[in-house]
Amino acid sequence: MDINLSSEKSSLYKFLALYIFLTIIIFLLASTMYYKFEKEVMLYSKLPKLQEYSKDVIRRIRAMHKSLLEDNYYPRYSNFKSAIYDADFVKIFSLLENDQIDFQNFLYKRGKHIYFIKEPSLYYLGAKYVIIEVRDDEQWIRRVFKNILLYGGIFLIFMATIGYFLSKQFLRPMKKSFLLLNNFIKDTTHELNTPVSTILTNIETIEKETLPPKLRKKIDRIEIAARTISMIYKDLAYLLLQHKIPSTIEKIDMNRLISQRVDYFKMMAEAKKIKISFSKAPCFLEADRQKISRLVDNILSNAIKYNKIGGTIKIKTFKNGFYIEDSGIGIEKSKIDTIFERYKRLSSSEGGFGIGLNIVLAIAKEFDLKIKVDSQLNHYTRITIVWQK
Repeated sequence: MDINLSSEKSSLYKFLALYIFLTIIIFLLASTMYYKFEKEVMLYSKLPKLQEYSKDVIRRIRAMHKSLLEDNYYPRYSNFKSAIYDADFVKIFSLLENDQIDFQNFLYKRGKHIYFIKEPSLYYLGAKYVIIEVRDDEQWIRRVFKNILLYGGIFLIFMATIGYFLSKQFLRPMKKSFLLLNNFIKDTTHELNTPVSTILTNIETIEKETLPPKLRKKIDRIEIAARTISMIYKDLAYLLLQHKIPSTIEKIDMNRLISQRVDYFKMMAEAKKIKISFSKAPCFLEADRQKISRLVDNILSNAIKYNKIGGTIKIKTFKNGFYIEDSGIGIEKSKIDTIFERYKRLSSSEGGFGIGLNIVLAIAKEFDLKIKVDSQLNHYTRITIVWQK
């Protein structure tokens, strides 16, 4: 898998998520406006009938007001209900199911009822307002929601499709750049391997004991630099080829492997006057030797890189795991969960690309290893690797 393929997909998904989110906002606003419009249309379609009802109520109460007969009674209807209120909005008489009247609107819907407020020309029976209440069958609401679901769904699918193709167009130049960058990294890392290996091989053939101290120090610096470049090469090669490298499972003596890796980093540790102690117990792991070596190398490399001058590194193996502890800068508790992210560096003052611990995490996941990080700022960092017994 190419280094930037996952980041490209992540960018595509984020773009689509933002695009769809904005599309949904537009859809909701449009749906709300459509609902309000249809509601207004429905209310005004009922207005002629409501006015007719109110006129009949006014006519009846006017007759009551004029006759003042004892057998007069407030008019009742089967298809609507009514009420009368005085000028102070106080109820005189009501047959309504809901007496909470909104006198700010002459025509409105509340719950499952429609209300119409009419002011008679004269205050018959002291009534300033006549209220008409009719039940809404709400067929228009079912029609509105059906249209919103149907056409809204089509709209969302259409916009998502457009967004996908737009994002592919936008990301095409980026994808091309990533491809060029990947090819460049592949070519560069391949070209690095031969000269670095040649330098290390030739340094190993030099009899340093016969050299003057000043020249020996220069050779040591060259070797440290070459080993650092070799580490970077191996990390980059692993990132580029990790999904293409088959694993060869074998029983690994972790004491022997760690001892070999400590010898490899011995000169780098000595350059910072770091003392390494190794406490051994029988420890075996069934995994790929090369990949576990990369895991150990990256933990050791960080233990040296982020250690202090004259510090210590403690290594301990046990039956189903090991830990490597340094006396370095430590890690803030809030940042411990982020140290395995790719390109995350523990300190901007130190070198590296921030890929070492990400490789450790990838290898641990492949072989079902558990990682535990304990750290105290400016005191120590301990990385423990354990597996099933």
